[in-house]
Amino acid sequence: MRLITLLAILCLFQPAMRGIVPVGLIKFHNETTDTTRITEMLIEAENISDPNERIITLAKKFDGVPYVASTLENADGEEQLTVNLDELDCTTFVDVVLSLAYTAGQHRSSWRDFTSNLECLRYRSGEMDGYPSRLHYFSDWVVDNTARGNIKEVTNRFPVYKDVVKSLNFITRNRDKYPALADSVTYERVKSFEIGYRNHRYPVVEARHLNSRDTRNALKDGDIVALATKTQGLDVTHLGFIVKDDKGIPYLLHASSAQGKVVIDKEPLIERLRRDRSIQGIRVVRLSE
Repeated sequence: MRLITLLAILCLFQPAMRGIVPVGLIKFHNETTDTTRITEMLIEAENISDPNERIITLAKKFDGVPYVASTLENADGEEQLTVNLDELDCTTFVDVVLSLAYTAGQHRSSWRDFTSNLECLRYRSGEMDGYPSRLHYFSDWVVDNTARGNIKEVTNRFPVYKDVVKSLNFITRNRDKYPALADSVTYERVKSFEIGYRNHRYPVVEARHLNSRDTRNALKDGDIVALATKTQGLDVTHLGFIVKDDKGIPYLLHASSAQGKVVIDKEPLIERLRRDRSIQGIRVVRLSE
């Protein structure tokens, strides 16, 4: 416990302790507008004490932002800390919002503090060190950030859940889909991290249980939700946030490839999962503050 607490402090207060991310390592989509928007959102959210409320307030500010995949990939293969508020996929939507929420929770309002927290959440041990250091699998992201005290998975606190055991190797098994893996050193580094997730066990709330009142009540506005997949070698295929209506029915706020933008689905989350037979259920994560 003492080790986790120390690691959490080192990461959460890294803007003050290990300095800022060098500007040359940051890839802005539009530096002037991005930095201005980040500062404005941080100032607006810093007085919201509840982290879930802070998350949902910030997430809704991206309503309508276009969905664009693969914005973290660079043609030259060099890994940079990408900051793009104008084009989001499901993963970058979640990590941008969480980084904003963390930074505002620290009562910091500088875009430099935001980029430090973005690096802290997005990369293994909180430090960018090439493509393999990016936390590509959701399970890897959960394990690494939980160990550093940044988040907590609460799936196993739900009234009904089950454990799933899988070996995560989808990326290296589909090497041709990932241009960065053309480099043999990069490929071997990614494969070495996958080895740590052979027969990995993680909790899932099955789709059929989302219709129960107890499960719905256990979900909170602003929860990070991951859709667990049946696909071999892969743990989850989509991320978003929970938004509940006045009857307590959960909906998904996410960057939708089907709708081409950040939206709150018009149908409840349970209906989405009923239509997609490839989804086992959900995993639920919250910020630790």
